Amino acid sequence: MHIAQINVGRLLAPIDDPRIADFRNNLESINALAETSPGFVWRLKDDGGNATTLRAFEDPTILLNMSVWESPEALYAFTYNTMHRRFVQRRKEWFELFGLPYLALWWIADDHTPAMPEGRERLEHLQRFGPTAYAFNFKKLFPPALDAKPLGEPGATDRGPYRLCG
Repeated sequence: MHIAQINVGRLLAPIDDPRIADFRNNLESINALAETSPGFVWRLKDDGGNATTLRAFEDPTILLNMSVWESPEALYAFTYNTMHRRFVQRRKEWFELFGLPYLALWWIADDHTPAMPEGRERLEHLQRFGPTAYAFNFKKLFPPALDAKPLGEPGATDRGPYRLCG
């Protein structure tokens, strides 16, 4: 099994604005670093290798990144133990405070490639219910499970500390 991730951010200005230039100008090198990192499997991109043109939300200032890794440890190592960490630390220079979880993780079969609607659904589930086996984060990882269901669906078993009603 592999781990899929989506993360989003709302830009402070349009992607071609000079205030976003340092972020924009480093995307290619950071994406190349990801693609050559141990455990990397796949990332969402357009035909030109760019993900900033893809839209999963009506708001055009919301950028998304989706990728697949062999393990949470491989994803974590890339995110926080490479040059990518410096860009995570500088996030506030280019992105608004999101106010909700902006990163979601979930398990997928090795031969599955997640689509944008799937990533959005997982992120929205995490934002609504908190970490569950269906969508979680680095602070609360769940063991591999392909049969995890969204809360409220028949067969959903992990309610965590959250209640559906009442």
